[in-house]
Amino acid sequence: MGLLEPHLPAQKVTGRPKSHSFREILDAIFYILRSGCPWRLLPHDFPPWKTVFHYFRAWRIDGTWERVNRAIRKRLRARSGRNTEPSAGIVDSQSVKTTGVGGEERGYDGGKKIKGRKRHLLVDTEGFVLKAKVHSPKVLDQEGLKPLLERGEEQFLRLQHLWLDAPTEIVSGKLWVE
Repeated sequence: MGLLEPHLPAQKVTGRPKSHSFREILDAIFYILRSGCPWRLLPHDFPPWKTVFHYFRAWRIDGTWERVNRAIRKRLRARSGRNTEPSAGIVDSQSVKTTGVGGEERGYDGGKKIKGRKRHLLVDTEGFVLKAKVHSPKVLDQEGLKPLLERGEEQFLRLQHLWLDAPTEIVSGKLWVE
């Protein structure tokens, strides 16, 4: 918990006292992610599923998970003797089947014949996720790159090289989308 604690939101002083620690909440979230079980089937050894989901969603919205991912990535890169900020990255996309529940990101990928969502990932050369975006599968790879690379110049100061699996236009040789 020592590595994650500085990146979690501070507990509120006012209001009802917390009946579950962040450690219990994190253990439950990691259980869900590892097992793939639905939220409602979270074992009773953990806090109530609604409480766990509330924290998971709140931390997704306020950027906690991105801060935690960044801290872990930097620590692992430093531990392996690399600079904490990557200078090269790899971009790829994947279409993923989803349930019948709708949403803007849901659609049909005619090329891969998959009904679901498409995710674009930017990873460093070690495979650590730098950034991810979820789109409708109808979005072409060239168009999906734009939101993925937005503000990249300020987020990843050293990133100079990108490997892509498809040709794309990079405006006037610049790596970043304006």
